[in-house]
This record gives sequence, structure tokens and C-alpha cells, in this order.
Amino acid sequence: MAKVNKTYEIWFLTGSQNLYGEETLQQVAEQSKHVLEALKKNVSAPVELVWKPVLKTPDAIRRQMLDASADDNCIGVITWMHTFSPAKMWIAGLDALQKPLLHLHTQANQALPWATIDMDFMNLNQAAHGDREYAHMVSRMSIARKIVVGEPTSHEVASHITAWAYATIGWNTSQNLKLARFGDNMRYVAVTDGDKVSAQIDLGISVENLGVNTLVEAVDNVSDADAEKLCELYEREYDVVPELRKGGARHDSLVYGAKIEIALRSILEAGDFNAFTTNFEDLGDLRQLPGLAVQRLMADGYGFGGEGDWKTSALVAVLKSMAPNGQGVSFMEDYTYHFGPGTPKVLGAHMLEVCPTITKAKPRIEIHPLGIGGKEDPVRMVFTATPASGRVLCWVDLGDRFRIITNEVEVVEPTEDLPKLPVARAVWEPAPSLKVSAEAWMLSGGSHHTALTTTVSQETIDDFARMLGVEHVVIDQSTTSKSIRQELAWSSAYHRLAARL
Repeated sequence: MAKVNKTYEIWFLTGSQNLYGEETLQQVAEQSKHVLEALKKNVSAPVELVWKPVLKTPDAIRRQMLDASADDNCIGVITWMHTFSPAKMWIAGLDALQKPLLHLHTQANQALPWATIDMDFMNLNQAAHGDREYAHMVSRMSIARKIVVGEPTSHEVASHITAWAYATIGWNTSQNLKLARFGDNMRYVAVTDGDKVSAQIDLGISVENLGVNTLVEAVDNVSDADAEKLCELYEREYDVVPELRKGGARHDSLVYGAKIEIALRSILEAGDFNAFTTNFEDLGDLRQLPGLAVQRLMADGYGFGGEGDWKTSALVAVLKSMAPNGQGVSFMEDYTYHFGPGTPKVLGAHMLEVCPTITKAKPRIEIHPLGIGGKEDPVRMVFTATPASGRVLCWVDLGDRFRIITNEVEVVEPTEDLPKLPVARAVWEPAPSLKVSAEAWMLSGGSHHTALTTTVSQETIDDFARMLGVEHVVIDQSTTSKSIRQELAWSSAYHRLAARL
């Protein structure tokens, strides 16, 4: 399995000041705990919400933010000003914070006690103006954050915090992502390459090049017995065609595919890698292109990109970390179109490497010629993605900045059967239409490689992009040719101005 931190924490920080006196501050602390308990009941991301003592002084705020930034388990901070907390107290702390920030604008009570409300109540429940004072300073300091407004038992509030919490996991994944690149980029291809130094500075992604012979040697060192044991698992979990089963005419090809998986997994685990790439133009002495192995590793949470595409591989890894149990995320490619009759559609696939977590059907393991690469016929899972709402994304290097592009899609059943297409695939209808989405995608500089997800929300992706300070272009039902041109022009002007500042 790809490495997963099971102890992610998000710290809940409550702001106040000593002005109110010990009795009131004790009430602030108790009500703060109650607010957090209400959130815990409904926030569904795999993180622990951790209460911290009420912050009343500049030194305490700064120390808490330094501690949050230094704690590897802490991946984000939620702040709430229960009372008025003068915002100059927060400057040093906010400046020290190196983790994602959410500002919860709430209060302990849902309804006002109209008949009994007095100045004691008013002096205790001051978030309405305390949060505005604090938010002013966050804005003045140009700190990226998410603001969630509402009472703590609200499912809408919990939904927004859940989306953000998943985004913090993705941010943490990106900041600590190690990627193994077997071979280099496919020759002459632009969009799959990019500035890996800037990626590490801006995004946290570390790309380590490994010679394909490293993989070849690891494959050669896998015993037949270990490979046969894995083949037995294949036969239990998948629909393996007879010729690949034990005793079948081509069982040796499945054994070799199992050796590739065992070897790849051992290299990734030993190097503490979250993601990897391969290149069919650079396979060395490998007998077949890794297909089945890549599919199964993606299903276990690893990111993957073909032809050396490290950005898409990293994006797949990040999305998998933001998806429940890493499900419903796959490497993908816009392969060809159906312009009609009926609604225009995209047929997405790749040579072999599509993740089985995007289907509810039992994949079939088959063997077929590849046609490129000059190697033996590779084994692969064949299936069709299950219909669902989702989105396709790419991560591109524009030279002066990175950009995430997202297109809302509806994954659908193929218009007809595909009996002669022996690869895993997905068919989708892009929003707002194939015509507009394709134009918008290309105007945005989008790549042909993508990540498809039916489990990670647009809100989470948007939160993630904001945390990284990465431009995010969204193509959805509201997009028009005119609107996307205007958005790209404005965005370009903004980022160029920001770079000069």
C-alpha cells in the first residue's frame, strides 16, 4: 500500500483575550469544546479534530502556530474567535503558520435567547464581530484560507469542513510526495515534462529518476514461487482468461506480470515513494510493458503517469489521498471522440494503465498484443468505468506557474459494446458540451493525460489549489467560449502582476 498517515490531526484554536476575566474565559473554553464535539459528530474526513487551550496573548498564539507548523501529524488549523480577540495579537502567529487555515465563523448558540438576553450574554458571544476583526488581519496579510459560516451542528458546515479536511490531506501528500521516474520523458513530448525544481519548491513534489535497469534487475530477482503465489491471488480476485490461468498456454506471461508487480512494489516501498512513472520507449530488458502491475499499484493508492508524466502521476497520488480509501481515481487519457449520433462523448483510456477502482464490475485479466514498444504481449485488466458524476483534471507547467484544470464530466455507459478494444476504459460526457469543453481545455493549455475521479469533490480540489497557491481553471456547465477566454486573460494578468510584486 502507498504510505498513509493514520494519525492526521487538525487543531481547533479558539481566540479570546484576558480582558474578559477568568470566569468568562472558562465559559469560552467549555463552549469551545462543545462546538468541537458538535463538529466531530458530522465531519467525516479521516482526521482527528484536536482541541487546544483558548488563545489569549500574542506569545501563546505564536507558540501554538509554531507548534502546529512543526508537528508532522498536524495538517491544518481551524480558528474561531469566540469573543473579541484583537487581531494585532495574531500577526506573529499567522506569519509563523505553515499549515492550511480554515476560519470557522460560528457561535455556540443557534438561536438568540430573546427573552433573557443581557449584556453578560452579549459579552460572551461575540464571534459576530470578533471573527470580522480577525478576518480583516488574515486578508491584510494575504493568507490563503477557507471561511465557513454557520452553526456547528449544521450538516452544511460539516460538509464544507469535510471537503477542506480532505484537501489538507492532499496538501500534505503533495508536500511530502516522492516520485520514482523509471526512464525519462517520451521523446519530443512537451506537456508531460516540466520544471521539476519549481515543482519541489512550489508544490513539494520530489522527482527521483531511476534507471529502468533497476526495475529489470528487481524483476529478475523475483522467484517463480513468489510470482505463482501472486498469480493465485489474481485468479481469486479477478476473472482471469483460461489461457493465463495455471496450466494455460500463456500462463508464463501472467507469471512475468506478477514478477513486475512484486519488483515495482518492493522498489516503491524501499524508497518510500508515493508515485511513479514508466515509459514504453524505455523498457530496457523488460519483456512486457507494466500493465497489470501498474493497475494494481494504483488500486493500492500509488500515483501513476505514463511516458514519464510525473505531474499527472503526482496528481493521481494526491487525488487518491483525498478520496475515501483511495477509490474512484485513475490515470486517464482523452483518447478519441464520439461526435454523434446522440450526445457527443469522450472515450478515455490508455495503453493499459487504468485503475480498477473506477469500476464496480469484476475486472477481467487478458493478454493481447500492444502494437507499440516492441515487447511481448502484456497482461492487463479489462473493464469499463461505472457511470457516475465526476471530473477529469490535469496539472500543467506554464513556465512561470503551475495550473490545475478541471472539467466536470458525467461518466456513462458506452453507446455500444467494444468487443475489439481490450483495454480498460471510461466514456464520459463533458460539461457543458464536448465542443465547448475541448476548446476551453485547449485554450487553458491542458494536457492529453488526465486524472479521472468520481469521488473527490470540486470543492475539495478548489480548496487544495488555494492551499498551494496554484491557479485552478474549472470548466463546467456555466463555461462559455467567451467566459473562458476572459478568465484566462484575467488570471494571466493577475499572476504576472503578482510575480513582479
